[in-house]
Amino acid sequence: MVRVVTFGYQTWGHRTLTAALNSGHDVVLAVTHPTSSHPYEQMFSDSVEDLARAHEVPVHVALRADDALIDAVHRAKPDVILANNWRTWLPKSVFDLPTHGTLNVHDSLLPEYAGFSPVLWALLNRESRVGVTVHRMDETLDGGPIVAQQSIPVGPTATTTELVAATTDLIEPLVLSTLSALAEGTLTDHQQDPARATYFHKRSDRESRIDFTASAADIELLVRAQSDPYPNAHFRFRGERLRVIRAHVSRGRFGGTPGRVTVECEGGIAVVCGSDAPNRPAPAIVLDRLRLDDGREVPATEHFGTRAGYVDEI
Repeated sequence: MVRVVTFGYQTWGHRTLTAALNSGHDVVLAVTHPTSSHPYEQMFSDSVEDLARAHEVPVHVALRADDALIDAVHRAKPDVILANNWRTWLPKSVFDLPTHGTLNVHDSLLPEYAGFSPVLWALLNRESRVGVTVHRMDETLDGGPIVAQQSIPVGPTATTTELVAATTDLIEPLVLSTLSALAEGTLTDHQQDPARATYFHKRSDRESRIDFTASAADIELLVRAQSDPYPNAHFRFRGERLRVIRAHVSRGRFGGTPGRVTVECEGGIAVVCGSDAPNRPAPAIVLDRLRLDDGREVPATEHFGTRAGYVDEI
């Protein structure tokens, strides 16, 4: 039987701890972060701490790997650490402590999309597949040898929210099979190819702003990528911030200046987008549903009425 310590937070950490609990191995400690009021922390917020306590697993709550955390891991004497969505740096003295080291679970198909928000970035880049990788933790961010990986296809209308749900469903079977192989001595390592490695940074409000000089297809993709509960794609019109909940690419073409709010079209309001030459007609982005600053969600036709004009410049 393998002695397991988990490091994790939110739904990703919860799924990893669930797998460890169901594996038949001995979960001797669960390490997690404290509950936060930050909006991001409220997304996909299944509690690792609550799950551990419900199964009478000792819990250590910490923001980072301080002396108290390191001491708790030493006393647990793990054979392996499983980490998933542990948000701060782990020193070598921690990840190299167990007999079998530390296995990190990352929601991308490494070596591509190391770093942050990998599913969202992958969707924006029109990747055909997303997935989950289990790799050995070393001193490089998401760069250690791969021990297991599984992928799923990206559909033509997929949203980030749908893909995150689908990839989190991969965590438990992948962790279970990894622990089984570890216990049986059949787990194999595959070095990542540094020539294929890509890294992506955290997203901020800047990445959610709509640039209407982009194509309508790119804007429609951004709307799907920034689906609830993620911060929605947005723009300003006459000083008001409008979040786009649903939009589609027009069947017809519109010429003129990108960012011009025009007429009702196909059930929504058409806004001129970028094309391959100034003023040349191209598909517009049709805004279907908006979220206003007061939280109300309304049809774009209801909000704009007969008001045309240009979106505000940033």
